Amino acid sequence: MNRALGPVWHPKQKNQGVMPPRLHGVDREATWSHSYADGWVYGHGSFCLVPHQLPVVGLFVWMRNSAYEPHWMEQEVQRYTGLIKTVCMDSKADSLPLLQRLRDQWDIQLVTCLRKNFIKSPQRKAMQRQMQTRANRRIYRERGVTVEPMQGLVKDIFELERCWMRGDVNNRWLFAAMGVAMQIAQGQAIRMGRSTWQVKQQVLGL
Repeated sequence: MNRALGPVWHPKQKNQGVMPPRLHGVDREATWSHSYADGWVYGHGSFCLVPHQLPVVGLFVWMRNSAYEPHWMEQEVQRYTGLIKTVCMDSKADSLPLLQRLRDQWDIQLVTCLRKNFIKSPQRKAMQRQMQTRANRRIYRERGVTVEPMQGLVKDIFELERCWMRGDVNNRWLFAAMGVAMQIAQGQAIRMGRSTWQVKQQVLGL
């Protein structure tokens, strides 16, 4: 999640379409979302795909802060049908229908962690057992040293704790450009035998 440029718009007032008269410079298209790490954030989201075997940005794009991430993931990974066999995501993707669709339609195995309070039905318990196999636990741990740090690296390089611009369209193109810049720099780093993590200077042209 990336905080919006300018002040926040209280969710109750935003839902009613009421803009306080003294509140200026608000990003009217930003949305509210919540995470355990950051709490409630008014802003825009970024969606990132990273392969486990090679630490490079596969995709970095804008998304609505309030969007349903597993839906984005499902749409994006379809493009790689036949190229990937497994996809990992956090507990937001602990959906049995999502697991079944990815397996049945695209032959892709979803690996995630289930929210403990929702492991009650026999189907959910079976899904939990599947996620807890030794192989799936190993794959899921890889996510913590590839995907999550890469998202943080992109945000650090471009100082994206707060968005640069207001509005969905502006941030959509800006985030896409950031993703492409990362891919170019990391591609060059690979060809030169360098680390794909140490690319800040190359991305920014310092």
